Amino acid sequence: MTAEQFPSGPVGTPMPHESAAGHVTGHALYTDDLGVRWQNLLHAWPVQAPHAHARVLSLDPAPALAVPGVVRVLTAADVPGVNDAGVKGDEPLFPDTVMYHGHAVCWVLAESEEAARLGAAAVAVTYEPLPAIITLAEAIAAEAFQGAQSTLRRGDVTVGFAQAAHVFEGEFEMGGQEHFYLETNAALAHIDESGQVFIQASTQHPSETQDITAHVLGLPAHAVTVQCLRMGGGFGGKEMQPHGYAAIAALGATLTGRPVRLRLNRTQDLTLTGKRHPFHARWTAGFDADGRFTALQVTLTSDGGWSLDLSEPVMARALCHLDNAYSIPHVEAHGRIAQTNKTSQTAFRGFGGPQGMLVTEDLLGRVAPLLGLDPQELRARNFYQPGESTPYGQPVRHAERLPDLWAQLLHRSDFHARRAEVAAFNAAHPHTKRGLAVTPVKFGISFNFTAYNQAGALVHVYKDGSVLVNHGGTEMGQGLHTKMLQVAATALGVPLSSVRLAPTRTDKVPNTSATAASSGADLNGGAVKDACDQIRARLVEVAAGTLGVHPDDVRFEAGQVFPLGHPERGLTFAQLVHDAYHRRTPLWAAGFYRTPGLHWDRAAMQGEPFKYFSYGASVSEVEVDGFTGAYRVRRADLLHDVGDSLSPLIDLGQVEGGYLQGVGWLTLEDLRWDESQGPGRGRLLTNSASTYKLPSFSELPEVFHVTLLERATEAGVVYGSKAVGEPPLMLAISVREALRGACAAFGSPQHPTLLASPATPEAVYWALNRARQTTLEEAQP
Repeated sequence: MTAEQFPSGPVGTPMPHESAAGHVTGHALYTDDLGVRWQNLLHAWPVQAPHAHARVLSLDPAPALAVPGVVRVLTAADVPGVNDAGVKGDEPLFPDTVMYHGHAVCWVLAESEEAARLGAAAVAVTYEPLPAIITLAEAIAAEAFQGAQSTLRRGDVTVGFAQAAHVFEGEFEMGGQEHFYLETNAALAHIDESGQVFIQASTQHPSETQDITAHVLGLPAHAVTVQCLRMGGGFGGKEMQPHGYAAIAALGATLTGRPVRLRLNRTQDLTLTGKRHPFHARWTAGFDADGRFTALQVTLTSDGGWSLDLSEPVMARALCHLDNAYSIPHVEAHGRIAQTNKTSQTAFRGFGGPQGMLVTEDLLGRVAPLLGLDPQELRARNFYQPGESTPYGQPVRHAERLPDLWAQLLHRSDFHARRAEVAAFNAAHPHTKRGLAVTPVKFGISFNFTAYNQAGALVHVYKDGSVLVNHGGTEMGQGLHTKMLQVAATALGVPLSSVRLAPTRTDKVPNTSATAASSGADLNGGAVKDACDQIRARLVEVAAGTLGVHPDDVRFEAGQVFPLGHPERGLTFAQLVHDAYHRRTPLWAAGFYRTPGLHWDRAAMQGEPFKYFSYGASVSEVEVDGFTGAYRVRRADLLHDVGDSLSPLIDLGQVEGGYLQGVGWLTLEDLRWDESQGPGRGRLLTNSASTYKLPSFSELPEVFHVTLLERATEAGVVYGSKAVGEPPLMLAISVREALRGACAAFGSPQHPTLLASPATPEAVYWALNRARQTTLEEAQP
């Protein structure tokens, strides 16, 4: 009964982040803060290749060893186990072929960071440059693909196109995104007196960091322990990418007997680690006379970079989110992964879902004027109806929530009146235009690799009534630990002050899944509650005997245990625990949760891969300068479905942050690589905060209204809650569509407006200029 509601408890109460005070005062420690406490610490520094693709002909560490302070240079010859940092066998830790500009070919260990840097500069490496593929277009032309190619199919698109009154074709390319977490990748490793390898790592997946490190070292998993105290941001970038850095630190510690610190500086992190996958789409879409989809045929190509990493499941989720909130009778969608000589692109908040959804949202924004429909009306006409299923065969449960949520948001945002105001403003201002748009979100929650939908927890109740919680999820600032404290306190009926959370460690909760796929609270909350329920069930039996009532009539609330309706006859939780201990009652439990009802055929792309769908919608208003393409978001209204919120303040923060990060991806953040044929080919040009533009307070909407959907209980999940991490990012699509509307206002409204992604001021200028030119051409005789 995971959705069971207790009469009172911290769940559902707005609370600040459990480490908020530590964050703002500097008392909260991160991985790299821990190394200063160790003596004889060594520092690691990479030797990065200056070519996008090259064969390593020779590598001589001797010059580095002559640099004062350098202790050792780690190379492939030092690896006692498997020289690979990935799960697909295609990511050599020490490569003999450079696959992207900046690829680390070896690592230098030294007494200081400066000595390590100088030592890395002294390592003598000779290369044989090879031809490099940098862009998606080059990869498609060369048919340079990697991994499995997938097809999602429902019905027959030939039939759908024959039924269509209108058929449109197009292509679309969208850029990637840098995670730019505040804390770069970091790992700290040492060997204890028994030979145990202990690693502190900034990782979203400690168990996989443990597995990768163990196979690099040639050790069983039980010889390696990984702890993640907290991360200064992750956003998916620390799901797969940290493993190799932890393995380097552990290898160095094993070989030298000294603790090793590895922390990438910002430029290293930008040039070494993967990004959100750029995508290219080619599509054909059919609509009937009323503007409803009849068919959609799409080929998606993602830029996977040099190795597979998580590109296959990212593509699978992109294919499963092409439909977004729309019912499409006939679908044929092909997915393939390009191999380019760039960083290995990886998980990023939304995990392919945003890319798939953006293809269809861009398509609708383009064709609405050709169909003679307002984009808002076109979208609403295509919403899923109750009883319908997705192209991969999953029933769309609670489909009625979307039109209800949509109507609520249009009313709360005063959408129709403001649309008239925007039109009046645009008529009066020839060089400045405004745009107003509304877009929906339907996002599936669960890992689309079914085995990952499990979690464990270990809960201890001590003799004084205090509680210690261990769980397999990691904290990256998103508030997971805060929610787990609330779940444990509510399940046991104790105040929050009685509960403490221990750091995430692989020797406390084994075989954990990554904290990803927005499932951290669902999975770990279910496991924590299961452990607490086991303990509570044992305590109920003791309490029933002490109080002289039936076990069903025992209530736990705010640290008191009492008969139903008679709190004055109760005893404290601490007293009950004391009594239970003396009756030899187990006061600890291992909890476990596996998401029920999931099944997925990866080859056929059919099944029910998601526990439920999260819904949302957003209205955004922008203003665009016709001379420069510069713009600002004047107002945003968001309405989002998180079920019964476990922690409303945390969830509001996640919705706000997700939306702004989506605005960054869609409008500001422009990754650029050197595409020339010169010596710098393949080099990341946007390799610092000065060249890569991030959203900040100045990009916040001037008016920002965020509301959580009410009366939205979700059955079968912890306390009726829903995930919040990823879905809000896609709410930012309304900003892009509002920019499209503003650009169109510079020209004739019946023409489609093509808008690049990201819609930087430059891209917006070219879009509005095309709209102007089209109008001028029509006006000429």
